Amino acid sequence: MALVTGVSALTVSAPAAQAAGSCSGSITYSAVQSSGLGELVIYYNSANGGTNSACFYHRGAAYGRSAPTFVQIYRCAMPKNKGAHCTSAGTPDTDSGDFSYYAGPVAVTGVANYCVEAVGYVGWAGERHWIYSRQQGC
Repeated sequence: MALVTGVSALTVSAPAAQAAGSCSGSITYSAVQSSGLGELVIYYNSANGGTNSACFYHRGAAYGRSAPTFVQIYRCAMPKNKGAHCTSAGTPDTDSGDFSYYAGPVAVTGVANYCVEAVGYVGWAGERHWIYSRQQGC
C-alpha cells in the first residue's frame, strides 16, 4: 500500500513541474535540419496569455544516441516581423545537455500578440547541426 501511495504522489506532482511548457499543443513551426539529424518544433497553446514551447528532436542517425543537444526559445521585442531574426524581450528559456531523443521543453508565456524565435542544435561528428526558426507565431 505504501508503494501505491508513493506512486500516486509522484503522478500528482508531475504535471506541476511541466506547467510552463510541454512538447505538445498546436504546432506553429517545424523544420528538419538539412543533415536530417534534428528537428526543431514550436508549439502553441492559449494558457497564460499565450504560451509557446519548443523542443529539438533527434532524427536519423542521431535518434536514440546520446549527443550534445540544445534548444532555446524567446519572445521577440517587436510584435510582428515574421521571418526575420529578432531581439529577445526578457530572458530566454534554454535546455541543453547530452540527450538521446530531445532537448526541451522550453517555454515563454504572454506571447499572444508577439512573435517568438527558437533555435536548436544537435552535436554530431564534431559539428553542431543548427536550426533557427526566425520569428514565428506572429
